[in-house]
Amino acid sequence: MKYTLLAFMSLFVTTIVAAQIDAPQPSPSAMVKQTVGLTEVTLEYSRPAMRDRDIFGNLVPFDKMWRTGANANSTITFSDDVQFAGTDVKAGSYAVFTKPGKKDWKIMLYNDTSNWGTPRNWDDSKVVVTATVPVNKLKNAQESFTMAINELTMDSAHLQIMWENTMVAIPFTVPTETKTQASIDKVMAGPGANDYYQAASFYLDAGKDLEKAHDWITKATEMNPKAFWMFRKKSLIEAKMGNTTAAITTAKQSLEKAKAAGNDDYVKMNMDSLKEWGVKM
Repeated sequence: MKYTLLAFMSLFVTTIVAAQIDAPQPSPSAMVKQTVGLTEVTLEYSRPAMRDRDIFGNLVPFDKMWRTGANANSTITFSDDVQFAGTDVKAGSYAVFTKPGKKDWKIMLYNDTSNWGTPRNWDDSKVVVTATVPVNKLKNAQESFTMAINELTMDSAHLQIMWENTMVAIPFTVPTETKTQASIDKVMAGPGANDYYQAASFYLDAGKDLEKAHDWITKATEMNPKAFWMFRKKSLIEAKMGNTTAAITTAKQSLEKAKAAGNDDYVKMNMDSLKEWGVKM
């Protein structure tokens, strides 16, 4: 009886320890996704509250490195290369560190986002951009720490950081014009070799109109005459159409191009097909 009671108590205690209590976090996490022009910008950060505390100059000391929020790194992610405060920044994710001051803040993008708070060992080589921006006073107090992407235009926006009665804004620009022009040029120029190749490949695999597939793959090979894989696809389409003579001619072209490119896989595939089609190798 005593053994049974001890076993039951042990199971009861284990169950209590294993259980997890769901409770709200004092600094809840937030994610903001904003499209600026044709570029996706994502903010991930935690949001501490004022709770009747003096923030800047007290809870957050002036002129000292700050994690810019709470908990893990606050991060900003750009889907394209951008200009952040006038400095070129590659597409990717960056931790946002700051040094708040009375009149201005220093903003730093850091290419290591794995830290909890500020890095234990700061590495200047990981700083991709440093900017100094003026402090703006808010008319109404901001209870919860907030980061936002505002002041949107076709090719620019501001990263805004707000808390208590303080707001700082860092401008950045995105490559909207470049991306749009590239899209216009591509569409106006018509399909490219890879577009024709993919369309022909789909028609072959799906057993659709082989005449159309052959027309497309021919255009692809004309636009990219060194593409041994395109010539390989053309030979397979011709063989599927029952035109073995054309398939052999095209496979030999693919074979020579694959040899020139040093691609042994395509050399073997072409040789296997040529043997299958009656060519003595």
